[in-house]
Amino acid sequence: MVQHEFTQKIIDQIAKDTQTNGKDILVASQLLEYINIKTKSANRGSKSRGSFANLYAIYVLLEDYINVVFNSSRNYSEHEGAIFSDLFRRQRELPFGNKLQNHALNHRLNEEFHKYFPSTKEQVIIRDIPSSRYWINQNLLKVTVANKEYDISRTIVSIINLYMSAKRDAFESFISTCEELQKISGEDPETVYNFISNLLEPNIDARLFEIVSFSILKYFYHDKKIFWGFTRTELNEENMKLYKTGRTNANDGGIDFVMKPLGYFFQVTETLDVKKYFLDIDKLEHYPMRFVIKTNEEKADVLLKLRNGAKLQFGIDKIVQKYMDAIEEIVNIPTLLNYFNEANRIGYTNKILEEILVQSKVEFNYQDASELSEDASELNEDDDE
Repeated sequence: MVQHEFTQKIIDQIAKDTQTNGKDILVASQLLEYINIKTKSANRGSKSRGSFANLYAIYVLLEDYINVVFNSSRNYSEHEGAIFSDLFRRQRELPFGNKLQNHALNHRLNEEFHKYFPSTKEQVIIRDIPSSRYWINQNLLKVTVANKEYDISRTIVSIINLYMSAKRDAFESFISTCEELQKISGEDPETVYNFISNLLEPNIDARLFEIVSFSILKYFYHDKKIFWGFTRTELNEENMKLYKTGRTNANDGGIDFVMKPLGYFFQVTETLDVKKYFLDIDKLEHYPMRFVIKTNEEKADVLLKLRNGAKLQFGIDKIVQKYMDAIEEIVNIPTLLNYFNEANRIGYTNKILEEILVQSKVEFNYQDASELSEDASELNEDDDE
Protein backbone atom coordinates (compact mmCIF):
# COMPACT_ATOMS: atom_id res chain seq x y z
CA MET A 1 0.00 0.00 0.00
CA VAL A 2 1.24 3.48 -0.91
CA GLN A 3 1.85 5.65 2.16
CA HIS A 4 1.80 9.46 2.11
CA GLU A 5 0.69 12.31 4.35
CA PHE A 6 -2.97 12.11 3.32
CA THR A 7 -3.17 8.32 3.82
CA GLN A 8 -3.81 8.66 7.54
CA LYS A 9 -6.77 10.97 6.88
CA ILE A 10 -8.20 8.32 4.56
CA ILE A 11 -7.75 5.64 7.23
CA ASP A 12 -9.32 7.89 9.87
CA GLN A 13 -12.34 8.63 7.66
CA ILE A 14 -12.85 4.93 6.95
CA ALA A 15 -12.61 4.12 10.65
CA LYS A 16 -15.07 6.90 11.51
CA ASP A 17 -17.64 5.67 8.99
CA THR A 18 -17.28 1.93 9.59
CA GLN A 19 -16.39 1.83 13.30
CA THR A 20 -13.63 -0.63 12.50
CA ASN A 21 -9.93 -0.69 11.54
CA GLY A 22 -9.68 1.75 8.66
CA LYS A 23 -6.41 0.35 7.36
CA ASP A 24 -7.87 -3.15 7.01
CA ILE A 25 -10.64 -1.84 4.76
CA LEU A 26 -8.25 0.35 2.77
CA VAL A 27 -6.00 -2.63 2.03
CA ALA A 28 -9.00 -4.79 1.14
CA SER A 29 -10.39 -2.34 -1.45
CA GLN A 30 -8.75 -1.71 -4.81
CA LEU A 31 -10.89 1.38 -5.31
CA LEU A 32 -9.81 2.86 -1.98
CA GLU A 33 -6.19 2.01 -2.78
CA TYR A 34 -6.57 3.80 -6.11
CA ILE A 35 -8.02 6.87 -4.39
CA ASN A 36 -5.15 6.76 -1.91
CA ILE A 37 -2.70 6.89 -4.83
CA LYS A 38 -4.56 9.77 -6.50
CA THR A 39 -4.67 11.93 -3.36
CA LYS A 40 -0.95 11.96 -2.58
CA SER A 41 -0.68 15.63 -3.61
CA ALA A 42 -3.19 16.77 -0.98
CA ASN A 43 -0.62 18.00 1.55
CA ARG A 44 2.08 19.10 -0.87
CA GLY A 45 0.85 22.64 -1.38
CA SER A 46 -0.42 24.50 -4.43
CA LYS A 47 2.61 23.75 -6.58
CA SER A 48 2.00 20.00 -6.71
CA ARG A 49 -0.19 18.61 -9.43
CA GLY A 50 -3.76 17.95 -8.39
CA SER A 51 -5.64 14.84 -9.50
CA PHE A 52 -9.16 15.98 -10.10
CA ALA A 53 -10.47 14.46 -13.34
CA ASN A 54 -10.57 10.78 -12.38
CA LEU A 55 -11.51 11.48 -8.76
CA TYR A 56 -14.38 13.69 -9.87
CA ALA A 57 -15.63 11.03 -12.29
CA ILE A 58 -15.85 8.66 -9.31
CA TYR A 59 -17.41 11.38 -7.15
CA VAL A 60 -20.28 12.27 -9.47
CA LEU A 61 -21.11 8.64 -10.16
CA LEU A 62 -21.16 7.96 -6.42
CA GLU A 63 -23.52 10.88 -5.89
CA ASP A 64 -25.87 9.22 -8.36
CA TYR A 65 -25.36 5.82 -6.71
CA ILE A 66 -26.07 7.16 -3.21
CA ASN A 67 -29.19 8.93 -4.45
CA VAL A 68 -30.50 5.69 -5.97
CA VAL A 69 -29.52 3.22 -3.24
CA PHE A 70 -29.79 5.22 -0.02
CA ASN A 71 -32.02 8.21 -0.76
CA SER A 72 -34.50 6.41 -3.01
CA SER A 73 -34.07 2.86 -1.67
CA ARG A 74 -34.00 1.41 -5.17
CA ASN A 75 -32.11 -1.60 -6.50
CA TYR A 76 -29.02 -0.25 -8.26
CA SER A 77 -28.97 -3.17 -10.70
CA GLU A 78 -32.31 -1.90 -12.04
CA HIS A 79 -31.09 1.72 -12.29
CA GLU A 80 -31.42 3.16 -15.80
CA GLY A 81 -28.02 4.81 -15.45
CA ALA A 82 -26.86 8.40 -15.03
CA ILE A 83 -27.02 10.68 -18.05
CA PHE A 84 -23.60 11.75 -19.30
CA SER A 85 -24.50 15.42 -19.65
CA ASP A 86 -25.65 15.52 -16.01
CA LEU A 87 -22.43 13.91 -14.80
CA PHE A 88 -20.28 16.17 -16.96
CA ARG A 89 -22.06 19.30 -15.76
CA ARG A 90 -21.82 18.22 -12.13
CA GLN A 91 -18.06 17.55 -12.20
CA ARG A 92 -17.51 21.02 -13.66
CA GLU A 93 -19.40 22.51 -10.70
CA LEU A 94 -16.87 21.05 -8.26
CA PRO A 95 -13.83 23.04 -7.03
CA PHE A 96 -11.12 23.24 -9.75
CA GLY A 97 -13.39 21.29 -12.08
CA ASN A 98 -14.83 23.95 -14.35
CA LYS A 99 -12.53 23.11 -17.26
CA LEU A 100 -12.43 19.33 -16.99
CA GLN A 101 -12.99 17.42 -20.20
CA ASN A 102 -14.91 14.20 -20.78
CA HIS A 103 -11.92 11.87 -20.91
CA ALA A 104 -12.11 10.49 -17.36
CA LEU A 105 -15.75 9.51 -17.68
CA ASN A 106 -15.24 7.95 -21.08
CA HIS A 107 -12.05 5.93 -20.79
CA ARG A 108 -9.12 7.38 -18.84
CA LEU A 109 -10.30 6.36 -15.39
CA ASN A 110 -10.81 2.74 -16.42
CA GLU A 111 -7.48 2.69 -18.26
CA GLU A 112 -5.53 4.10 -15.32
CA PHE A 113 -7.27 1.84 -12.81
CA HIS A 114 -6.15 -1.18 -14.83
CA LYS A 115 -2.62 0.22 -14.98
CA TYR A 116 -2.45 0.07 -11.18
CA PHE A 117 -4.39 -3.19 -10.89
CA PRO A 118 -3.62 -5.13 -14.08
CA SER A 119 -4.91 -8.44 -12.76
CA THR A 120 -8.43 -7.21 -12.01
CA LYS A 121 -11.27 -7.74 -14.43
CA GLU A 122 -13.39 -5.02 -12.85
CA GLN A 123 -13.93 -1.60 -14.42
CA VAL A 124 -14.73 1.39 -12.26
CA ILE A 125 -17.16 2.87 -14.78
CA ILE A 126 -19.71 0.87 -16.71
CA ARG A 127 -21.24 2.71 -19.64
CA ASP A 128 -23.68 2.14 -22.44
CA ILE A 129 -22.34 4.19 -25.33
CA PRO A 130 -25.50 4.32 -27.51
CA SER A 131 -27.64 5.72 -24.70
CA SER A 132 -24.86 7.72 -22.96
CA ARG A 133 -25.81 6.12 -19.65
CA TYR A 134 -23.25 5.52 -16.89
CA TRP A 135 -22.98 3.41 -13.74
CA ILE A 136 -20.29 2.88 -11.14
CA ASN A 137 -19.26 -0.72 -10.61
CA GLN A 138 -21.09 -1.76 -7.47
CA ASN A 139 -18.71 -4.69 -6.93
CA LEU A 140 -15.93 -2.22 -6.11
CA LEU A 141 -18.08 -0.55 -3.46
CA LYS A 142 -18.58 -3.70 -1.40
CA VAL A 143 -15.68 -4.62 0.88
CA THR A 144 -15.65 -7.63 3.18
CA VAL A 145 -13.42 -7.63 6.27
CA ALA A 146 -13.72 -10.19 9.08
CA ASN A 147 -16.82 -11.70 7.43
CA LYS A 148 -18.64 -8.36 7.46
CA GLU A 149 -19.52 -6.43 4.31
CA TYR A 150 -19.19 -2.66 4.12
CA ASP A 151 -20.52 -0.26 1.51
CA ILE A 152 -17.77 2.34 1.08
CA SER A 153 -19.60 4.71 -1.31
CA ARG A 154 -20.32 7.46 1.22
CA THR A 155 -16.84 7.09 2.73
CA ILE A 156 -15.24 7.69 -0.68
CA VAL A 157 -17.34 10.82 -1.16
CA SER A 158 -16.15 12.08 2.24
CA ILE A 159 -12.51 11.31 1.36
CA ILE A 160 -12.72 13.20 -1.93
CA ASN A 161 -14.37 16.11 -0.09
CA LEU A 162 -11.38 16.17 2.27
CA TYR A 163 -9.04 16.18 -0.72
CA MET A 164 -10.94 19.07 -2.33
CA SER A 165 -10.67 21.07 0.90
CA ALA A 166 -6.95 20.40 1.22
CA LYS A 167 -6.24 21.52 -2.36
CA ARG A 168 -8.51 24.56 -2.00
CA ASP A 169 -6.76 25.58 1.22
CA ALA A 170 -3.36 25.20 -0.43
CA PHE A 171 -4.32 27.37 -3.35
CA GLU A 172 -5.97 29.99 -1.19
CA SER A 173 -2.68 30.14 0.70
CA PHE A 174 -0.84 30.61 -2.61
CA ILE A 175 -3.19 33.42 -3.65
CA SER A 176 -2.82 35.05 -0.24
CA THR A 177 0.98 34.87 -0.50
CA CYS A 178 0.89 36.54 -3.93
CA GLU A 179 -1.31 39.33 -2.58
CA GLU A 180 0.94 39.85 0.44
CA LEU A 181 4.03 39.97 -1.78
CA GLN A 182 2.35 42.62 -3.92
CA LYS A 183 2.05 44.81 -0.82
CA ILE A 184 5.74 44.52 0.11
CA SER A 185 7.20 44.33 -3.40
CA GLY A 186 8.62 47.85 -3.19
CA GLU A 187 10.30 47.18 0.14
CA ASP A 188 11.51 43.63 -0.46
CA PRO A 189 11.95 42.92 -4.19
CA GLU A 190 14.35 40.04 -3.50
CA THR A 191 11.62 38.06 -1.73
CA VAL A 192 9.30 38.53 -4.70
CA TYR A 193 12.06 37.46 -7.09
CA ASN A 194 12.83 34.31 -5.07
CA PHE A 195 9.13 33.42 -4.80
CA ILE A 196 8.65 33.49 -8.59
CA SER A 197 11.94 31.68 -9.24
CA ASN A 198 10.88 28.87 -6.92
CA LEU A 199 7.70 28.38 -8.93
CA LEU A 200 9.80 27.09 -11.83
CA GLU A 201 10.35 23.56 -10.59
CA PRO A 202 9.82 20.25 -12.42
CA ASN A 203 7.23 19.14 -9.83
CA ILE A 204 5.07 22.26 -10.13
CA ASP A 205 1.38 21.81 -10.94
CA ALA A 206 0.96 21.76 -14.74
CA ARG A 207 -1.55 24.61 -14.76
CA LEU A 208 0.59 26.77 -12.51
CA PHE A 209 3.65 26.10 -14.68
CA GLU A 210 1.72 27.29 -17.72
CA ILE A 211 0.58 30.43 -15.88
CA VAL A 212 4.10 31.26 -14.68
CA SER A 213 5.57 30.52 -18.12
CA PHE A 214 3.05 32.82 -19.78
CA SER A 215 3.68 35.62 -17.28
CA ILE A 216 7.45 35.47 -17.74
CA LEU A 217 7.32 35.21 -21.54
CA LYS A 218 4.82 38.04 -21.75
CA TYR A 219 7.11 40.48 -19.95
CA PHE A 220 10.29 39.13 -21.51
CA TYR A 221 8.94 40.14 -24.92
CA HIS A 222 6.87 43.06 -23.60
CA ASP A 223 8.97 46.01 -24.77
CA LYS A 224 10.74 44.36 -27.69
CA LYS A 225 9.73 46.07 -30.91
CA ILE A 226 9.34 44.99 -34.51
CA PHE A 227 9.11 47.15 -37.61
CA TRP A 228 6.93 45.88 -40.39
CA GLY A 229 5.03 47.14 -43.40
CA PHE A 230 3.77 46.44 -46.86
CA THR A 231 6.32 48.75 -48.47
CA ARG A 232 9.93 49.59 -47.62
CA THR A 233 9.14 53.22 -47.01
CA GLU A 234 6.05 52.83 -44.83
CA LEU A 235 6.85 50.79 -41.74
CA ASN A 236 4.82 50.22 -38.59
CA GLU A 237 6.46 50.09 -35.16
CA GLU A 238 4.82 47.56 -32.85
CA ASN A 239 5.64 45.93 -29.53
CA MET A 240 5.55 42.16 -29.30
CA LYS A 241 2.50 41.02 -27.37
CA LEU A 242 1.78 37.55 -26.06
CA TYR A 243 -1.77 36.19 -25.79
CA LYS A 244 -3.16 33.14 -24.05
CA THR A 245 -5.42 31.40 -26.51
CA GLY A 246 -7.32 29.14 -24.14
CA ARG A 247 -7.53 27.73 -20.65
CA THR A 248 -4.41 26.25 -19.11
CA ASN A 249 -3.80 22.53 -19.45
CA ALA A 250 -7.23 22.22 -21.04
CA ASN A 251 -6.69 19.37 -23.51
CA ASP A 252 -8.78 21.44 -25.88
CA GLY A 253 -6.72 20.76 -28.98
CA GLY A 254 -5.62 24.37 -29.23
CA ILE A 255 -2.34 26.22 -29.07
CA ASP A 256 -1.43 27.74 -25.70
CA PHE A 257 0.15 31.12 -26.55
CA VAL A 258 0.30 33.24 -29.69
CA MET A 259 2.53 36.25 -30.20
CA LYS A 260 1.54 39.26 -32.24
CA PRO A 261 2.77 40.51 -34.72
CA LEU A 262 5.42 37.81 -35.39
CA GLY A 263 3.03 34.89 -35.26
CA TYR A 264 5.08 32.80 -32.85
CA PHE A 265 3.11 29.82 -31.57
CA PHE A 266 3.94 28.40 -28.13
CA GLN A 267 2.81 25.03 -26.81
CA VAL A 268 3.33 24.19 -23.12
CA THR A 269 3.98 20.59 -22.15
CA GLU A 270 5.47 18.46 -19.39
CA THR A 271 6.17 15.36 -21.43
CA LEU A 272 8.86 14.17 -23.81
CA ASP A 273 6.45 11.77 -25.51
CA VAL A 274 7.16 12.41 -29.19
CA LYS A 275 3.60 11.54 -30.19
CA LYS A 276 2.31 14.56 -28.24
CA TYR A 277 4.74 16.90 -30.02
CA PHE A 278 4.02 15.53 -33.46
CA LEU A 279 0.27 15.66 -32.85
CA ASP A 280 0.61 19.37 -32.02
CA ILE A 281 2.72 19.90 -35.14
CA ASP A 282 0.19 18.06 -37.31
CA LYS A 283 -2.63 20.25 -35.99
CA LEU A 284 -1.04 23.26 -37.68
CA GLU A 285 0.23 21.48 -40.77
CA HIS A 286 3.86 21.72 -39.63
CA TYR A 287 3.76 25.44 -38.91
CA PRO A 288 6.88 26.21 -36.79
CA MET A 289 6.18 25.99 -33.06
CA ARG A 290 8.02 26.81 -29.84
CA PHE A 291 7.66 24.24 -27.09
CA VAL A 292 7.76 25.36 -23.47
CA ILE A 293 8.75 22.25 -21.53
CA LYS A 294 8.66 21.61 -17.80
CA THR A 295 12.14 20.14 -17.64
CA ASN A 296 15.67 21.03 -16.58
CA GLU A 297 17.16 18.88 -19.33
CA GLU A 298 19.46 20.61 -21.80
CA LYS A 299 17.82 21.75 -25.03
CA ALA A 300 20.20 19.63 -27.11
CA ASP A 301 19.28 16.53 -25.10
CA VAL A 302 15.56 17.24 -25.52
CA LEU A 303 15.95 17.65 -29.28
CA LEU A 304 17.99 14.45 -29.49
CA LYS A 305 15.29 12.51 -27.64
CA LEU A 306 12.63 13.92 -29.95
CA ARG A 307 14.69 13.05 -33.04
CA ASN A 308 15.31 9.51 -31.82
CA GLY A 309 11.63 9.13 -31.04
CA ALA A 310 10.74 10.36 -34.51
CA LYS A 311 13.11 7.84 -36.05
CA LEU A 312 11.44 5.04 -34.12
CA GLN A 313 7.97 6.23 -35.08
CA PHE A 314 8.53 7.05 -38.76
CA GLY A 315 11.83 5.49 -39.81
CA ILE A 316 12.10 7.75 -42.89
CA ASP A 317 14.75 10.47 -42.68
CA LYS A 318 12.81 12.91 -44.83
CA ILE A 319 9.71 12.68 -42.63
CA VAL A 320 11.77 12.87 -39.43
CA GLN A 321 13.46 16.04 -40.64
CA LYS A 322 10.12 17.55 -41.63
CA TYR A 323 8.87 17.23 -38.06
CA MET A 324 12.13 18.40 -36.51
CA ASP A 325 12.13 21.49 -38.73
CA ALA A 326 8.74 22.42 -37.26
CA ILE A 327 10.28 22.68 -33.77
CA GLU A 328 11.34 26.31 -33.87
CA GLU A 329 12.62 26.54 -30.30
CA ILE A 330 12.77 24.58 -27.05
CA VAL A 331 12.09 26.72 -23.98
CA ASN A 332 13.08 24.72 -20.91
CA ILE A 333 13.12 25.78 -17.24
CA PRO A 334 16.66 27.22 -17.40
CA THR A 335 15.61 29.32 -20.41
CA LEU A 336 12.57 30.61 -18.54
CA LEU A 337 14.81 31.52 -15.61
CA ASN A 338 17.11 33.44 -17.97
CA TYR A 339 14.11 35.26 -19.45
CA PHE A 340 12.86 36.02 -15.94
CA ASN A 341 16.26 37.40 -14.94
CA GLU A 342 16.23 39.75 -17.93
CA ALA A 343 12.67 40.87 -17.19
CA ASN A 344 13.63 41.37 -13.55
CA ARG A 345 16.65 43.47 -14.55
CA ILE A 346 14.41 45.75 -16.63
CA GLY A 347 11.97 46.09 -13.72
CA TYR A 348 9.05 43.82 -14.62
CA THR A 349 9.12 41.45 -11.63
CA ASN A 350 6.09 43.03 -9.97
CA LYS A 351 4.19 42.96 -13.26
CA ILE A 352 4.98 39.25 -13.60
CA LEU A 353 3.73 38.63 -10.06
CA GLU A 354 0.55 40.56 -10.85
CA GLU A 355 0.01 38.50 -14.00
CA ILE A 356 0.52 35.25 -12.10
CA LEU A 357 -2.04 36.37 -9.52
CA VAL A 358 -4.62 37.48 -12.09
CA GLN A 359 -4.30 34.34 -14.22
CA SER A 360 -4.36 32.08 -11.16
CA LYS A 361 -7.57 33.65 -9.90
CA VAL A 362 -9.20 33.02 -13.24
CA GLU A 363 -7.80 29.53 -13.63
CA PHE A 364 -8.88 28.40 -10.17
CA ASN A 365 -12.25 30.14 -10.11
CA TYR A 366 -11.45 33.13 -7.92
CA GLN A 367 -12.96 35.53 -10.43
CA ASP A 368 -14.57 35.53 -13.86
CA ALA A 369 -12.51 35.99 -16.98
CA SER A 370 -14.50 39.18 -17.63
CA GLU A 371 -12.73 40.79 -14.66
CA LEU A 372 -9.32 40.48 -16.28
CA SER A 373 -7.49 43.58 -17.35
CA GLU A 374 -7.20 44.15 -21.08
CA ASP A 375 -3.51 43.20 -21.09
CA ALA A 376 -4.16 39.96 -19.23
CA SER A 377 -7.19 38.89 -21.28
CA GLU A 378 -7.31 35.72 -23.31
CA LEU A 379 -8.24 35.53 -26.96
CA ASN A 380 -10.96 32.96 -26.39
CA GLU A 381 -12.30 30.32 -24.07
CA ASP A 382 -11.54 26.63 -24.52
CA ASP A 383 -14.10 24.54 -26.36
CA ASP A 384 -15.73 21.50 -24.85
CA GLU A 385 -14.96 18.29 -26.58
